[in-house]
Amino acid sequence: MKIQSRSVRFNFYSGVTAGFAGGMLLVSPGHAQLTQDQINEFKNVVGSRIEAATILGGDYGVSGGAYNNVNDNNKNVNINISKFGGMGVVGAPQQLGTLDIGWQPQVQGSMGYLTAKNNFQSGDLNGDTSEFKTFAIQFGGGARFWFNNNFSIAPTFMGMYGHTEQSYTANSTFAKNNQAQAQQLGLIDWNANTWTIRPSLNLQYQYTWHRTIFTLSSEPTYFHTESFSSSSANVSVNGDSWVWENKFDVDIPLGVELWGHELRSGGFFSRQELYDGIQQGLQSDYINEAHGRIVLDFLDQLWKVQWIGVGVSYMWGSSFNGWSYGADVTFRF
Repeated sequence: MKIQSRSVRFNFYSGVTAGFAGGMLLVSPGHAQLTQDQINEFKNVVGSRIEAATILGGDYGVSGGAYNNVNDNNKNVNINISKFGGMGVVGAPQQLGTLDIGWQPQVQGSMGYLTAKNNFQSGDLNGDTSEFKTFAIQFGGGARFWFNNNFSIAPTFMGMYGHTEQSYTANSTFAKNNQAQAQQLGLIDWNANTWTIRPSLNLQYQYTWHRTIFTLSSEPTYFHTESFSSSSANVSVNGDSWVWENKFDVDIPLGVELWGHELRSGGFFSRQELYDGIQQGLQSDYINEAHGRIVLDFLDQLWKVQWIGVGVSYMWGSSFNGWSYGADVTFRF
């Protein structure tokens, strides 16, 4: 069985600031006497939003960037997600026992930071600001099994740590009158630490025509997230999320040199179906992403580097749209 070794790609994506409705943020301080039902509703809502923010901010499979939601006229929310991470196989495929199957170790990881700022522009909270920040880091891996030169599967397992903070600046009369109670109940100015497990299965079919590489992939991914510490008894996370991504990628060598390196172009289109916690937190059933890239080929010319370039993505869902840009760097080991 002849199988080409594959590479490890690391991407950094950062989005500019864009509007985003309150699906990622809570919060308005409550009335003078909050009922237990209102507090329970807060617990349910904030848990799914922390879960969604951790996945968006830290998971390598979900692109960073800026998201724009136009469904809420009362708020002007700015959100930015920056990430560094990627996945890939290391080394040449080895035969699996006596079977006609090749296998390679696969490593993957990501580190990201999500910031969001909600500026209330009308109603009782007009002039108030709510800020939401999440840092997350994940690492793991598995193995990729090649059944022929084209088809492979890769079961993987990852762990993720997340830290989320929320702060509230009260400028409105209503918020100032209720700020002390909201702080006492832990509904504003809180922080929480979470852990997440992430099993996944990637199915991939790759075809080369001349030197152009076409890749079809499908990957269902499960997330279970729990909080292990929190500054507020009313802020906790214990939720599940599913993301099912289907992607078509094309890599095109252009046969043109720039500064002594061949230019390559390409990109991908992907659709991620969202379920449970991330669907509730993002207020969308899916994320579509159209990505384009242009890179310079450094293979055998710079230590372990295959190519360096830039990429741009446009994303949209049932309740938002956005875009991202960043460096596209591929290493071959």
